[in-house]
Order: sequence, then C-alpha cells, then structure tokens
Amino acid sequence: MPKLPLDDPLDWFRIWLDEATESAQPQPTAMSLATVDSNARPTVRIVLLKSFGRKGFVFYTNLKSAKADQLRANPHAGLCFLWEAVGRQVRIDGRAELIDDDTADAYFASRPRGSQIGAWASRQSRQLDDRQTLQQRVEKYGDQFDGQPVPRPEFWSGYRVVPRRFEFWQLRDDRLHDRWRFDRVGDGWEWERARLYP
Repeated sequence: MPKLPLDDPLDWFRIWLDEATESAQPQPTAMSLATVDSNARPTVRIVLLKSFGRKGFVFYTNLKSAKADQLRANPHAGLCFLWEAVGRQVRIDGRAELIDDDTADAYFASRPRGSQIGAWASRQSRQLDDRQTLQQRVEKYGDQFDGQPVPRPEFWSGYRVVPRRFEFWQLRDDRLHDRWRFDRVGDGWEWERARLYP
C-alpha cells in the first residue's frame, strides 16, 4: 500500500474506503450530506455514495426532495464519511451539479425492481398521512409497470459533488489526532496539502 500522506486526495480516499469496506464498518459508503436552505439554515442527512472519481462524488435522490430544493437554491454542499471501525473520517466540500440523463438512466436500470417502484411511489420529503397510503402508491405503480421495465421518473436523478476541499482525520491517542487538508488550486486537479493541528 502507498505510504500516507499521498499527494492526490482521491487516491487517499480510495485506500481508506477500501480499508473501511474490508473492516467491520457497516455501510462504508454512507455519507452525511450537508446543505443550506434559502434562509441559510443548515440541514444534514445520510445518503449513499454510488460512484466517485475526479469528476466528483455521486448520490441519487428525488429531485422534488428537500435536499434537491436546497441544492437548487445553493449548490454548495458538504460530505462527511465517518468510519468508526477504523477510526477515520473524511470531509469533502464542493459544488453539487446534476448528472446527465444517460448516467442516471443507467444507474436507475441497475437498481432492484422494488427500489425502482419505490422511486415512483415516494413523494420524498412531503407529509404522509399513513403507511397505507404509501403502500397503495407502491401497488399502483407496481400494477402500472407490471410485465415491463420500470423507466426512470423524470423527477429522480443524481447529483455529483465536485470537490474543492478534502480533509482526512485519523484517530490517535490523547485526542492528538492526525489531520490533513487538501485545497484545490485553480480549475484542474492540482491540490495544496497542509497538516492541521488536531
């Protein structure tokens, strides 16, 4: 394994994600997503990382959800991975942008059928009277698409968070943790690296 710290934050992230995946860490691709609403009030929730690379970190959602509303108003977002099993955390700040339709279609087609139907049935973030109403909507769309592929709803897609900053945190004794920050230089894939006090 390459010796840390590395010069490329993406290489570093990939190594840590692999090690978290191989550990006892449940849901290593779970990440906190922080956004702000039109009044600058922060909101945070857990989403799942579905792919990543130099273009950014991708998750999927209902485009009528609260998080999508907030990202339309202010596309700046924060991500945080906490891997307690290995004593590590990675924070990523960047700008969220919608992915293209072909990528969204391909990912949606790879999902289990139940999740595809669920995307149609859920009016994500809106008030729900009772569980039975949701179940009725699941049955409605299950019947509608019976015997055929389920198309991606126009209100469902993905966002890519294009990183401008990474921070890597490693648990150490006496709370003297290791912290490294990478700040993007310009528009390319060049990074300025700094070690931080814990």
